[in-house]
Amino acid sequence: MSVDQLSVSLTKDQAYALVDAVSERDELALTASAHENEETGEWIFEATCESPPDLDAFAALAQEVLGGDVTFSVEPIDPEVNWVAKSLEGLAPVIAGGFYVYGGHSTDPVPEGLTPMRIEAAQAFGTGHHETTTGCLEAMEMVLRKRTPSRMIDIGTGTGVLAIALAKRVATTILATDIDPIAVTTTIENARDNGVNEQILAIEATGLDHEEIAARAPYDLLVANILAGPLVELAPGMGKIAQTGGTAILSGILNTQADGVIAAYEAAGFALVDHLQRKDWTILVLRKL
Repeated sequence: MSVDQLSVSLTKDQAYALVDAVSERDELALTASAHENEETGEWIFEATCESPPDLDAFAALAQEVLGGDVTFSVEPIDPEVNWVAKSLEGLAPVIAGGFYVYGGHSTDPVPEGLTPMRIEAAQAFGTGHHETTTGCLEAMEMVLRKRTPSRMIDIGTGTGVLAIALAKRVATTILATDIDPIAVTTTIENARDNGVNEQILAIEATGLDHEEIAARAPYDLLVANILAGPLVELAPGMGKIAQTGGTAILSGILNTQADGVIAAYEAAGFALVDHLQRKDWTILVLRKL
């Protein structure tokens, strides 16, 4: 596969706003990220795309999100390079929900009192840097302060970051599922690197359609950091596999989409407990009635 990288210098807020917008458009890019140029202090938006990228679509999206014309530079990427890792390498460690999420490139010591998680850049979503992930970690910390779940599932696990976080806090098995086989492999590798591989059962599954998901139900903690559309589609099934009194933590939801997701889960037998907002993104905490 031939791959190109788009980039442009913006303000920090503009760069992150464009990352969020591109993340909602799966057809535009394989990855999108923002980082600061340490030499110039400028913020850089980068997107990795199959070649050739749809520059007109990027320009239209930038006009919509930023309110002005943006000129992207395009550079081909060596096909032998792991382009996802390349786009994510160098990201600073993240602190959220009592966790310290870092990559192998980080040489900083782990701050005292935080639970470390080494999550490598890979061909799967979830290094801990996006608000949807940090928000989930914060919501999980809130839930785990109040009680200790015994049956947990992470739907759309990506790199496994949320399942690994649960495994580091609760001594039981966490079922981690993803539609993407690469994500399943990445989760297994990251679980091993974090010493929790015996607690993580990672499987390839489309939505909730897998015998292992049904066999382990009901769940008293369900985590899903995906997108609003799939979350709404999964709502009836989530209601069926959730234990009465159990908790669902949902993310990948734009603030403008939150009411629709809440309505779908209320119809499936959940009640809203908490509603966190992190920039343009919403994290919902619900209880099964």
